Amino acid sequence: MLAGDRAGQWVGPSVVLLHGGGQTRHSWGGAMRELAARGYYVVNLDARGHGASEWAPSAAQYSLAHFSSDLRVLLASLPHPPVLVGASMGGLTVLDAIRCESPPTASALVLVDVVPRMEMSGAERVLNFMRANADGFANLEEAAAAVAAYNPHRPPPRSADGLMRNLRRSDSGRLFWHWDPKVLEMRDMHANETRGQMLENCRRFAQPAMLVRGLLSDIVGEAGIAELKDTMPQLELFDVEAAGHMIAGDKNDAFNAALLSFLQNHVPVEVC
Repeated sequence: MLAGDRAGQWVGPSVVLLHGGGQTRHSWGGAMRELAARGYYVVNLDARGHGASEWAPSAAQYSLAHFSSDLRVLLASLPHPPVLVGASMGGLTVLDAIRCESPPTASALVLVDVVPRMEMSGAERVLNFMRANADGFANLEEAAAAVAAYNPHRPPPRSADGLMRNLRRSDSGRLFWHWDPKVLEMRDMHANETRGQMLENCRRFAQPAMLVRGLLSDIVGEAGIAELKDTMPQLELFDVEAAGHMIAGDKNDAFNAALLSFLQNHVPVEVC
């Protein structure tokens, strides 16, 4: 069972938000409010094993096929193909799910700092962050310090209370990230055959698409952008200055502005 939030009017164009690995739907809080205020119908999901969604019984059920299958179940419940917005793991899920293109899976794609050919050194740094602190944190301040060490370019928040939405408190009182540690045993997201299938999916996808890149990101490089652009010629690129891999958290206003501009150009809300 997946947990999620819905906002906006059912009659508006749909937008589905898919967070990155180790995150929760709360990473899209600002974007969700902006989209709903502009007339879009927004679905914001916790991926399996993340946030309030159920944990899978085994690591084998945290494959890309399982994540994209969950997404396709949601898509079947919507009246029209939505805009799919995916960050990192969520973006890979989108790129796998669009293989089913009859009828079209999505009206448009927005990939947030993710391409099929990722820089593996940056991907490993993300995984190292997720693997660290396996015994949790004594308090919120310790968790905030871990985030600050991973993202030294991000100004510290006025309050660390928002971070609590991405943590769970165990029976012992210690705080742990709000995702299943078995997620780290995923094996197929960076495999060569997975990348090849994603690129083939991109070749067949004819709807509008945008890649939002953080200029401080160590995940998306020029080779990955060029490869994706070659297979998806309609791809638009938007660079966010002073943002790393976690663009929506680093520069939320800039990200929201880019997303809304893209939607207004390609999937506008009809004004009656």
